[in-house]
Amino acid sequence: MAIINDAYLRACRGESAPHTPVWYMRQAGRSQPEYRKIKETHSLNEITYDPELCAYVTRLPVEQYGVDAAILYKDIMTPLHGVGLNVEIQSGVGPVVDEPVRTYKDVEAIGQLNAKESIPYVLDTIRLLKTQLDVPLIGFSGAPFTLASYLIEGRPSKNYHRTKAMMYSEPKTWSLLMERLGDMVVTYVKAQVDAGVDAIQLFDSWVGTLNAEEYRRAVKPVMLRIVKEIKAFGVPVTIFGVGASHLALDWHDLAVDVVGLDWRLPINEARGLGIQKTVMGNLDPALLLAPWDVIESRARAIIDQGVQTDGFIFNLGHGVFPQVSPATLKKLTQFVHAYSEEAKAKRGDVR
Repeated sequence: MAIINDAYLRACRGESAPHTPVWYMRQAGRSQPEYRKIKETHSLNEITYDPELCAYVTRLPVEQYGVDAAILYKDIMTPLHGVGLNVEIQSGVGPVVDEPVRTYKDVEAIGQLNAKESIPYVLDTIRLLKTQLDVPLIGFSGAPFTLASYLIEGRPSKNYHRTKAMMYSEPKTWSLLMERLGDMVVTYVKAQVDAGVDAIQLFDSWVGTLNAEEYRRAVKPVMLRIVKEIKAFGVPVTIFGVGASHLALDWHDLAVDVVGLDWRLPINEARGLGIQKTVMGNLDPALLLAPWDVIESRARAIIDQGVQTDGFIFNLGHGVFPQVSPATLKKLTQFVHAYSEEAKAKRGDVR
């Protein structure tokens, strides 16, 4: 099916669109009753292994909320099985690695990803969705630091002590791990683009635990390479992390098209820092449990800042969580569309 609503892609390129495009991180699943019903009989992996079911879950927010983009339903750990790493998604815990990566030898054992052989179900889901969607489909990958944090810690962490310890005390091991994961990310993204995704988002969810100097020394070099290679595939690229406002200018240095902001850095402050690229954000998802007048007021303030340029995509400052009402997300989408159309008209943008 051809893309009819291309507002998201236009915003990624900094071009004018009739309204501010909106989509929500973790919009597929989580709070939807249809998804919860599926989860009664299917695990996350079982959903992703079934292209028809996975496509259905991915489509639901587009059909229910009217968002301007779909994002492929899967976990950031998905490609790791294809390079010889055993990762299990445990309910209530998250990704668990039975044999954490802790030594140079462990890193050397990480293989090369053959996407067609190891994750054909992901590629089949993308191809199926491209026959069903009339909005852009976003593919994604975890970024090396965030992937490494799970592999080294063995499970989700609050402090990343082991991860940072390797970075500080075993620079050769760390460097090799960044390069191996960087290679995997590029291969994984290339396979998604070849299958048909229209854009890519890199989730470096936990890199905010590093200060700017640490990031520039230990992570930014591999990110420069990854983004440069992905850009050659011809799709827009977004980067996003939580609690990483202090890295926003370093992200702006990358060849990305869109810099994702969480709720800690207002859009006008980001622009004041010198971020000229398209920005995405940044309603605090906790506000989705507030009364509607509070949600509307905060959303209006974000839109007022964002629509000063064409390079703006409305999103949350992190992902949708299970307690959020689907009706709230639908109402918010409608508000963003209507209010941003009015705001664009007031500024004289009628293209």
